[in-house]
Amino acid sequence: MWDFSMTQALGLMRRTAPFVLFRVIVYFGISAAFILVTGTGAGIGWGVGAFGDEDFQINSTFYGGLIGFAGTAGLLFFLRDYILYIVKAGHIAVMVEIMQGGQVPGGRGQIEHATAVVKARFGEASALFALDKLIKGIVGVVTGLIQGILNFLPIPGLDQMMGVVRAYLRVSVGLVDEVILAHGIKTKAENPWSSAQDALVLYAQNARPMLVNAAWLTLISYGLAFVVFLIMLAPAAAVVYLIPGAWSAGGFVFAILFAWAVKAALIEPFAIACLLQVFFKVTDGQQPDPVWRAKLDAATAKFKELGTRAATWAGARFSGSTGV
Repeated sequence: MWDFSMTQALGLMRRTAPFVLFRVIVYFGISAAFILVTGTGAGIGWGVGAFGDEDFQINSTFYGGLIGFAGTAGLLFFLRDYILYIVKAGHIAVMVEIMQGGQVPGGRGQIEHATAVVKARFGEASALFALDKLIKGIVGVVTGLIQGILNFLPIPGLDQMMGVVRAYLRVSVGLVDEVILAHGIKTKAENPWSSAQDALVLYAQNARPMLVNAAWLTLISYGLAFVVFLIMLAPAAAVVYLIPGAWSAGGFVFAILFAWAVKAALIEPFAIACLLQVFFKVTDGQQPDPVWRAKLDAATAKFKELGTRAATWAGARFSGSTGV
């Protein structure tokens, strides 16, 4: 049914407990910031609304909360580089090291060690973010190529199903970019752009097992997140009750935020640990297929850009490499 071991994934989560706790602090901190700033905005709007009639107060409370929510979302947008660099890539780094039989420190030292590994492989946060953005685009192209193959399969009713299939495939490859980054850490590549090209070719030539397993993990992840959402509706409603003017949409929005925090902090690293097992297993001993490399080179300019970046990469050694 799938090619990963949940027991092994849970073992990785246990051995990287400091990073799991770090993720919990980061993502629940983000959720708390959303709630606090949104509540403050709604409170200010409610106070301003006291100068008008009841309808004016309701509207000002709503827009005050909306401005607070949007402001927090804007701040999170500017922090996305940091989250990818320190939280996501760092956690992947220690997972890969453990899967390779290495030893990683515990406590805060694990986070510091992972940061050094990421910096040695990828340089600064802006470079890693640019690399990840290119990878996401190319993964989407690979998925499109696989969908093209599915169109030729003699399966009754496939045409009617393809809309659903395409949507599901787009969601199910959401973690693949992080697996591609893991390849560079596993191989200790000095050039992350060139390593990403190789990893993308390996992914393309093994797309079927990767997509099947990613699809299962997506189903599991979103199923668990939905259960969390239902559980969180009650505490979210209690939080909304404390906001002046009882912001009516808040309960639903805050429940989604709580579910997102649980998914990002706990469910997502579990899914990555599973997908890493699959990628390392199916690509073991393989070399990037020149045929698939040519297909990707012809299919998207982003793959060519990876090659250009690889040719001009100065190396993390110029930005304080630790040699890890």
